[in-house]
Amino acid sequence: IPILFFIPLVSDGKNSPFAKFHANQQLNVLLAIVAVQIVGMIIPFLGWFIILPFGSLAILILAIIGLINAAKGEMKKLPMIGGFNIIK
Repeated sequence: IPILFFIPLVSDGKNSPFAKFHANQQLNVLLAIVAVQIVGMIIPFLGWFIILPFGSLAILILAIIGLINAAKGEMKKLPMIGGFNIIK
């Protein structure tokens, strides 16, 4: 659940680069969700029938990739949105 990105930071994120990395990736997913929802709702028809469904599906896939990487203990960046470092 991307809205819970702050939990690794509160628990052990100050000392753990792994927790900080995945909290940042989770925040990127949350911001991508917000962007897709806003753009999809503003643009009539094209946004409703193309941007929202395909954007939501793409973000779901990115979230699953991030979940698998975190469960395996890997620090791989997510495709397309993983390069943004918001949490330093």
